[in-house]
Amino acid sequence: MTKTPNGKADLRLVSAESEIYDLMRAPETTSGRVKRLQLEARALAVEQVEALERVLMQASVMAREIAEGGDAYPVGARELAGRLSSDLPAKAETLKAIVGRIL
Repeated sequence: MTKTPNGKADLRLVSAESEIYDLMRAPETTSGRVKRLQLEARALAVEQVEALERVLMQASVMAREIAEGGDAYPVGARELAGRLSSDLPAKAETLKAIVGRIL
């Protein structure tokens, strides 16, 4: 434990996500590390695609609100929003199916 310039103990907390290294475990091989990192990358990619799916569904709801918003919105914006409100859920379902195939 180190001391700060004012003489108090310098206590630091470790974040909950910090990994504790098992001293009894053999060092990770390069191929093992590559496999682990590839699995982590795939998991992160799936999370991001799922987040995109959620955002597309939210955008679809907003687009429907605009399409049904009446004269307050410009005609072209209402028409485009109407098309988006019907297209986006299908795109989100396609993403869900793609992710479902790799899981």
